[in-house]
Amino acid sequence: MSNKPAAAISQSIKRIDARGKVTGETPYPGDINIDGQLWMRIKFSDRAHARVLNVDASRAQALPGVARVFTSRDVPVNEYGLVIKDQPVLCGPGGAKAGTDVVRCYMDMVATVVAETDAIAQAALELIDVHYEDLPAVFDPEAAMAVSAPQLHPDAPDNLVARFRIRKGDMTAGWAAADVLVEGEYETTWQEHAYLQPEAGLSYIDDEDRVTVLVAGQWTHEDQEQIYHALDLPPEQVRVIYPAIGGAFGGREDMTVQIVLALAAWKLRQPVKIQWSREESILYHHKRHPIKVRSKWGATNDGLLTAVSAEVIGDAGAYNYTSNKVLGNAQLTVTGAYEIANVHVDTYTVYTNNIPSGAFRGFGAPQALFAAEGQMNRLAAALNMDPLEIRLKNSIREGSIGSVDSPFPAGVTMPQVFETCGLESWWEDSEAGWRLRAPEQPADPSKRRGRGLAGGFKNVGFSFGFPEHCWAGIELQGYAEIEKVILYHAAADVGQGAHTALSQMAADAVGVPFDKVEILASDTATSGSSGSASASRLTFMSGNAIRGAADIALRKWQDEERPARGDYMYHPPATTAFDPETGRAEPNFAYGYVAEAVEVEVDIETGQVQLLEVVCANDVGKAINPQQLQGQIEGAIVQAQGYALMEYLVSEDGRIRNPLLSTYLIPTSLDVPPRVKSVILENPDPIGPWGARGMAEMPFLPLAPAIAAAIYDATGVWIDSQPFTPQKLVKALRQSGIGAL
Repeated sequence: MSNKPAAAISQSIKRIDARGKVTGETPYPGDINIDGQLWMRIKFSDRAHARVLNVDASRAQALPGVARVFTSRDVPVNEYGLVIKDQPVLCGPGGAKAGTDVVRCYMDMVATVVAETDAIAQAALELIDVHYEDLPAVFDPEAAMAVSAPQLHPDAPDNLVARFRIRKGDMTAGWAAADVLVEGEYETTWQEHAYLQPEAGLSYIDDEDRVTVLVAGQWTHEDQEQIYHALDLPPEQVRVIYPAIGGAFGGREDMTVQIVLALAAWKLRQPVKIQWSREESILYHHKRHPIKVRSKWGATNDGLLTAVSAEVIGDAGAYNYTSNKVLGNAQLTVTGAYEIANVHVDTYTVYTNNIPSGAFRGFGAPQALFAAEGQMNRLAAALNMDPLEIRLKNSIREGSIGSVDSPFPAGVTMPQVFETCGLESWWEDSEAGWRLRAPEQPADPSKRRGRGLAGGFKNVGFSFGFPEHCWAGIELQGYAEIEKVILYHAAADVGQGAHTALSQMAADAVGVPFDKVEILASDTATSGSSGSASASRLTFMSGNAIRGAADIALRKWQDEERPARGDYMYHPPATTAFDPETGRAEPNFAYGYVAEAVEVEVDIETGQVQLLEVVCANDVGKAINPQQLQGQIEGAIVQAQGYALMEYLVSEDGRIRNPLLSTYLIPTSLDVPPRVKSVILENPDPIGPWGARGMAEMPFLPLAPAIAAAIYDATGVWIDSQPFTPQKLVKALRQSGIGAL
């Protein structure tokens, strides 16, 4: 309704939190202290699977300086979980719900100690005596599905959290039409989020008698819901505030310290603080899912896909967290970004006694696309076709029917993304078709270079019928003209610059300069629910909510209401769950599209792979803040580089053996590719705010299969299990007769 020109959209405005974070002035949860606060430590399980017969805390409680030891008997409603409430807050006897006396993995909490100092709390932990009855354990998801396997949850026969299937077309006809068949088995393993700040928090009773928790998370109102549910309190008696958040990547979607902190502050009526070590963080928060895919693809001699089948098995670990949703997304993406008439997919989400798996950037798509793009690259090799040519021949496009037998939402740009990636890297388009230019080979005969390509798509927003919403409030202050805009929003800025982008959208929606906007964010006491900082959804969802709130506030302003306030809850088009028999669904209301081309250098003697260059074409719909988008692309690429090449979490019988950053290796500045080319496409999404799509996860998705293709291009060897460690690559090279014996 404003006639003022756009002032902030598409500008690389400096982040509003930049100065405070680089100077150290901005407080993170671990930096915040209150006079008189107590300190908490957690007693974790000593068993992978056992019944807790008794927790004797008498010696710990008698230690001078200990305020209270909390056990399962102190939790009013001893259950929690983001999607399924299948995990006890504290494991032990005496609970009203069956099964809360069983520990199912080493990250289960058995007791908490609250004391005057952290040192006293730690000493008291050693004085707690826990008596267990060991139960049989299972650590392999395929073994866990066997009839003879120990059952970890009473309501999950065969340890299946969820099972999905797709039955589309006529598989017999599809296989018969194929001139070439490619089969493969792909394996991925856990990945640690490795965010900068380990878990920390502070809880206290505020001046309105609310249990208040200051913590780092991704959805304040979901944290609030899980806290008030476990404490059996009315929602208005619990408040959650996010100070600065030291990274997340999905690792803060699920509970860690929130509920036990709130429980202690509520019972003791004193402030209580906790700060995990890096080792505790790696040991006791969830990881990316290990997923195994067995896949078979068929195509004609001219490269047209005729049929795809896949079996997808995901290790949920001991509790669901978001596993059923992650594996649903893996099922959706395991057939790749391609039109396929005949599809048969079975997907299994399986409980084991391993550490729980949960949300991580890409949410099942990186694992599924590792298999899908691996299959497509194998087909290209088998048919002697260019890998870009075969992709463009089969790519989804506007009006395409997906594997779930419903049309993709309008705004499909996968062909443009593939083509742009090719043109911006090493492909040439001619009358004879697409052709990849070979890299210049190094003089050292032990070094070989290769190039590879992969792409994919991913949902923007919550999927499969999960209620999707986002609230925003805007207040206009001033007299003759708008002097100040206050944006109320619960969005979590987990390091991606969300609060800056939201402020830019608010300025544009109202029609004022950026510097007139102030944001009050991430506090359940001041904002309605924004949904999570996940699913590449915040810009899309928040932008639509902000536009709605601004429209209401501007109408009131024109009616001379001063100040003028607008509140708006945005709901996107509805989605639907998989049909249990056919898999048919309308799973998402919007998607993002990405393709990446890479060049690698392989040392055939040592197995070392150096990532030399990455070209990433990412359709963002509309660049709200171009510099932040470039940062997201570069950050995702480096994180995906670690996933593909070096990050190897060792878990033996459910226990993590390398819980330190000295033994779990992540990329450093010396590992970053020398050249990263960020290609930002802006094809508007029809229902995105200003046309914007979500994009933060997309650059992660195809890097591993692109690197695998480049390794094959350099050596002729396929690597089907991630990470591609030197040991693994040397073994494959020697088996192929390449390199020294």
